[in-house]
Amino acid sequence: MEKLSVTVRGDSMWPTLKDGDVVTGNSYQGETVLEGQIIVFTSPFDKKNILIKRVKSIVEDLLFVEGDNPDPSASNDSHNFGSINISTVIAVLD
Repeated sequence: MEKLSVTVRGDSMWPTLKDGDVVTGNSYQGETVLEGQIIVFTSPFDKKNILIKRVKSIVEDLLFVEGDNPDPSASNDSHNFGSINISTVIAVLD
């Protein structure tokens, strides 16, 4: 399984991940994604950007994702754009 490294930008995953942290994950290749895992995925607003969020719930192939930051205005997540399709997942963090 290929490993990917991503640099965290922003505070949406604080306190778990901080701005500037470099995180490593496994390249997503169709394996099961579980609630509670942190994933890297393509932004539904701009396919050139990637986001890092925690999976809060799964319904079929749709993932509801949220940032860990308790400030609701700190994260652009499924509260803003709805559930994402599992096909947009790039990696699952270790």
